[in-house]
Parts: sequence; structure tokens; C-alpha cells
Amino acid sequence: MNNLVLLSGTASDSHTWNLVYLQLLLEEEGYRVVNLGACVPPVLLADECEAEQPDLVVLSTVNGHGYQDGPRALAEVRGRPGLAAVPVVIGGKLGTGGPEPAQADALRAAGFTEVFDDDTAITRFREFIAAFVLASTADSVS
Repeated sequence: MNNLVLLSGTASDSHTWNLVYLQLLLEEEGYRVVNLGACVPPVLLADECEAEQPDLVVLSTVNGHGYQDGPRALAEVRGRPGLAAVPVVIGGKLGTGGPEPAQADALRAAGFTEVFDDDTAITRFREFIAAFVLASTADSVS
């Protein structure tokens, strides 16, 4: 594990404050972060995944269209050789109506490793990345 996280906004989301916050949070936890910024098209996301070979991909959205944008981004990443197993998570405001468990379930079913979309999202995300580091460390030791 090289401790590299590729962080990105979704294709239709122009917000950046969420990306800055997540970058700082991830760096605080010891990750190196490549922040692609806002409005990242799925093809660019997949190209950068191929180039960087991240340990984890984090998609963040604030505009409420993550439910639509996320699966397109994930399909592009998963369609590239060598990226089928890279963990990809998504979080933020996934729909315009607020957290909807059915949307989160559909995103998991589409292949997202985890979905963070409610009032406990940041706490759960911190727990996820802590567990992710432990699991990766255990894998590299065995």
C-alpha cells in the first residue's frame, strides 16, 4: 500500500470546499492525496486512476446529483484494466431530497465499496479509513 487516495468531485458538481475538507482530513490520517477538484468527467477520473494507481478513490458531492453521477464514474473506473478491485467510495449529498437509504443501497449494489450520505457520514468515513489502513497493513504483513 502506498497510502495514496485519489479524491474527486463528480462530473456535475462544482463545489470545492468539500474536497478541501476531505483532503485535509485524509492527510491528517497519513494519506497522500491527489485532489482532482470539481466537475471531473468520468473519463478523466479513470485516466487518473490508471496513472496514479491509488489505494482508494473518494468521490464527494454536494449538489445532490451524486446518485446519478456516481454510477457513471464508477463504471468508467471499473471498465479499465487493473482497476476492477480498487476501492471506490462516495459521499455527500447524493440526492436532492436528502438521505435516502434506497439510493445508498443502489450505489452499493452498483459496486461502490461504501456510501456516506447521512448525519453520521464523517464519523463513519473516519472509521472506514482507519479500518482500511489496518486491513491494508494486515494484508501487506501476511
